[in-house]
Amino acid sequence: MANFLVFLPRPTFGQEQALKPNVIYIYADDLGYGDISANSATKIHTPNIDRLATSGVRFTNAHASSATCTPSRFALMTGTYPWRKEGTGILPGDAALIVPTDKMTLPKVFKKAGYRTAIIGKWHLGLGTQVKKDWNHAITPGPNEVGFDYSFIFPATADRVPTVFLENHAVVARDDNDPIEVDYQHPVGNDPTGKDHPELLKLKASPGHGHNQTIVNGIGRIGYMSGGYQARWVDEEVSSTFLSVAEDYIKANKDRPFFLYFSVTEPHVPRMPATRFRGKSGLGLRGDAILQLDWTVGQLLDEIELLGLKDNTMIIFSSDNGPVLDDGYQDGAVTQRNDHQPAGPLRGGKYSIFEGGTRVPFMVNGPGVAQGKVSDALICQMDLLASFATMLGQQVPTEASDSKPLWEVLLGKSVNGRSYLIEHAGSLGIIKGHWKYIEASNKPAYAKLTDTELGNAKEEQLYDLSKDLGEQHNVAKEHPEVVKDLAAILVKEIAVKKTRE
Repeated sequence: MANFLVFLPRPTFGQEQALKPNVIYIYADDLGYGDISANSATKIHTPNIDRLATSGVRFTNAHASSATCTPSRFALMTGTYPWRKEGTGILPGDAALIVPTDKMTLPKVFKKAGYRTAIIGKWHLGLGTQVKKDWNHAITPGPNEVGFDYSFIFPATADRVPTVFLENHAVVARDDNDPIEVDYQHPVGNDPTGKDHPELLKLKASPGHGHNQTIVNGIGRIGYMSGGYQARWVDEEVSSTFLSVAEDYIKANKDRPFFLYFSVTEPHVPRMPATRFRGKSGLGLRGDAILQLDWTVGQLLDEIELLGLKDNTMIIFSSDNGPVLDDGYQDGAVTQRNDHQPAGPLRGGKYSIFEGGTRVPFMVNGPGVAQGKVSDALICQMDLLASFATMLGQQVPTEASDSKPLWEVLLGKSVNGRSYLIEHAGSLGIIKGHWKYIEASNKPAYAKLTDTELGNAKEEQLYDLSKDLGEQHNVAKEHPEVVKDLAAILVKEIAVKKTRE
C-alpha cells in the first residue's frame, strides 16, 4: 500500500547527530484525561498506554491548546496559539490548507536536523489552496509542503467526506472511471443519505448533529460525496490500516533518525472498532474504541522493541482535546456509560473552556527520560516545537514564539513549566500557578447537543485549582487582585494578536 522510499543503511553522521533519538508522537482523538487507567480510570483498563506512563513521565497538568481538534493540531504544527489566526476552527472535509508553507513547523524542525519525517493518520488541517478541489488528481499543498517527507492520511475526520485515504498528494485506489466529487453545500451523485434513508444505517445518527448526508459504509456523514467506490475506506479497518502503514514506515527507516506523527482516530465518532473489540469494554462502542486504541499503542511499542529501536526512540502520547460522549451517533457511549468519568475529576469536556476541554493525557517515554515519574509542570503540546528545536541545537523561530522550550521538563528533570497558559474554547481562559481565570462571555453556557458545560458565563470566573480542580467554586469576588492580574495578561496577549494581523 505505502510507497515511501526504503532507505539504505544510515550514512555516517557526526557522533552528535548519530545519537539523536527517533521521535514518535501518538495523538489520540477526543480521548479524555480520565479515559486511561494510568490517570485512575477504573471502568476501563489501558495497559499499553500505561506502559508508557510507568516507564516514563506522566504529566498531570498538560494541555492541548484548544478544546477542539483543528485548532489544537494547528498549534502543534506551528507553535502558535490558534486564536491568533482566523479560520482555524473545526474545518469541513474540503477546506483549504491553513498551515503556512513558508514558516517553520514541527516537522521542519526535524527535517532541518537531518530527520526523515512522516504523518500517518488524521490530518484535518485542510488541503490545497481552495475549498473546491479536484480529488481525482494531485492535491497540493498539504502535509508534504509543511514539512513531512511522507504522508498517509485521511483529509479531515471520519464523520466527514471524502472517506478516502491520501498517500502524499493522491487518493489511494482512485479509479479514473469512477471520479470522486465532494460538496458540503449541495447533494452530488445518487448515493442515499441518512436523512432520506435511515433504514440503511447500521449506526443511528443523533438528531441535530448533521450526520445525515451521504451514507458510506452504512454510516451517515457530514457532507455529500459521489464516486470513488473502490477508494472508500471501511471504518472497521481504518485503525489497522494506519497501524500497518506506520509499522512499515518504521521498518523502512529504522537505520536513520525519523520523526513520525502517528495521528490515530480513536475514540472520535463514528466509533466503529474492529469486531475483536466489540462489546469488550462494557462502555459501548466508545469504550471499545479506546480498547482498540490501547491495543494499537501496544502493537507499535512491540514493533519498536522487535526492531531494536527502544533505546533510541522517544514516544510522546497525548490527545487533541477532551472527551465527548454523544458527538453525533447513538453508539452506547451515553446509555452504557457505567459511571465511567471520561474527564476524570475535571469539569467539562470537548468544546469547553473548563479544564476537561484542554487538560489531556500526556506522557513521555524514551532515552534520557525519567522513569515512573509524575510531573505537575504546566506544559502545552505546542511547546514541542520549541523544545525539540532547542534539543536539536536550533533557535526557536520567531513565528513560533507561543511555543516554550521545555526540554528538561519533558525529560522529567525539571518541574519549571510554563509561567502561564492561555486556554481556548471559543472564549479564552488562563492558568497561572494554581489559579484559573475565565473571561466574561455572552456565549452559551451549555451545549445541549453534546450535553457539555461550555464554561461561559457573563461574569468573570476564577478558580483555585489547588483546592478546586473540578472548578465548582468561583472565587473571583474574593480575589480581585488575581482577577486583575490574569485579565491583564489576556489583554496583553490579545493586543499581540492584533499586531500580527
